[in-house]
Amino acid sequence: MRAQLIGTDALAGEPDLGHHGDAEATPGLVDLAVNVRRAPMPDWLADPLVAALGALAAYPDPGPARAAVAARHGRTPEEVLLTAGAAEGFVLIARALREARRPVVVHPQFTEPEAALRAAGHTVERVLLDPADGFRLDPARVPADADLVLVGNPTNPTSVLHPAEALAALARPGRVLVVDEAFADTTAAPGVEGEPESLAARRDLPGLVVVRSLTKTWGLAGLRIGYLLGDPGLLARFAAAQPLWAVSTPALAAATACASPAAVAAERAIAAGLAADRDHLVARLSGLPGVRVVGRPASAFVLVHLAGAAAVRERLRERGWAVRRGDTFPGLGPDWLRIAVRDPATTDALTDVLAEILEA
Repeated sequence: MRAQLIGTDALAGEPDLGHHGDAEATPGLVDLAVNVRRAPMPDWLADPLVAALGALAAYPDPGPARAAVAARHGRTPEEVLLTAGAAEGFVLIARALREARRPVVVHPQFTEPEAALRAAGHTVERVLLDPADGFRLDPARVPADADLVLVGNPTNPTSVLHPAEALAALARPGRVLVVDEAFADTTAAPGVEGEPESLAARRDLPGLVVVRSLTKTWGLAGLRIGYLLGDPGLLARFAAAQPLWAVSTPALAAATACASPAAVAAERAIAAGLAADRDHLVARLSGLPGVRVVGRPASAFVLVHLAGAAAVRERLRERGWAVRRGDTFPGLGPDWLRIAVRDPATTDALTDVLAEILEA
């Protein structure tokens, strides 16, 4: 497939880039549309958040949180920019780099980066990865003169984890390479101590910006906390586009707590457990007629292809289940669904209902 040129005015027939899973998680439904882990908050996280409420009279001080995040990734504080969620990071990048001549987004991928670029006046070019190839990233597919490239790893909604070498091959002088690692903390691999294929600690790649989120594993979507990692000069440009005190004191407390060695160790254990739960989901889905798990899932969700998926999704809603539609992601369509990984009992209940719907 060739790169697809999409202008900011080419909206007719376009996927709804502003649609997200929370719009489908109607109260009363079992939520498999949102990829946020639901579990009791550990004391080491809850206690600093509660304590932060007593310091709200003072303006937020990001210094300690920046230092903690930097230490976690083996960087200096100047290489960290804290943001109100990963989504704010995409807005800052789009606004600060208005001079970009040829921005490219690798799809299927989280739609907010492209939406932010469009809103900032950019004309966006898409590289659509091929499901027949397991959504594998081929660096040669990205135009050589693209000066701003955005790609997810692991990618939402495909759950595919690209090799670090393939991503590193996209970096070059004169290009800003933005790697969305919002789900990196959900990945695990046998024999790998940290996050497999992450570029978060890489300081040798020109123009690299890594986007991170604390939303997924620790259930902090409502708190809005994320960060960017990269060259201090580049991050200073993004910071100049950011409102004053953009990250609240409780969010800064969460960033500090989640960067601690104990938190990282807990995160790694959660990711290992998630891998087992994901394997169970994939096995159950693969046993259903007409359901095809595409790619090699590595994150907290699984992408499936199913003829008539749009109608199946509505039938699931009638039975009390919310899953994520796929047709709002460029490169997919109405025959795709994204399903969040949950515990085996929830998976079994979902796939039993899905089997009944498919057999009807």
